[in-house]
Amino acid sequence: MEKLARKTNPKVMEVFARYPDPIRKKMLYLRELIIETAEETEGVDELEETLKWGEPSFLTKKGSTIRMDWKAKAPDQYALYFQCTTRLMDTFRMVFDRTFQYEGNRAIVFELNQKVPVLELKECIKAALRYHKVKDQLTLGI
Repeated sequence: MEKLARKTNPKVMEVFARYPDPIRKKMLYLRELIIETAEETEGVDELEETLKWGEPSFLTKKGSTIRMDWKAKAPDQYALYFQCTTRLMDTFRMVFDRTFQYEGNRAIVFELNQKVPVLELKECIKAALRYHKVKDQLTLGI
């Protein structure tokens, strides 16, 4: 497998630095899961970390954007956001049912005190990173 080429906008780390301490740790953990999954995923050779709508975001050539954020109006939650125009969220619900808490057709939401279901989440991340290669498959390769 090829080494993953990463490109990171320095402003991303400024956003992480502004999160309250307990949130920052959770958000950095999600970031590491995304990077780790990209490194492990065949066909993902480049990962761009940037800001979209002021939120840390991840892009690949053949994938769909993944964003993450925490909002002060819901201080006990943080989330991974996926493009609402894709089949990603419908597929996650079909495959993982009650494993996650969902927000409409755009996000997987985590509670601060929740243990993240890592293996299942990595499958969701992988599907998003490869979306345009797997979008014709019933369960997006999951």
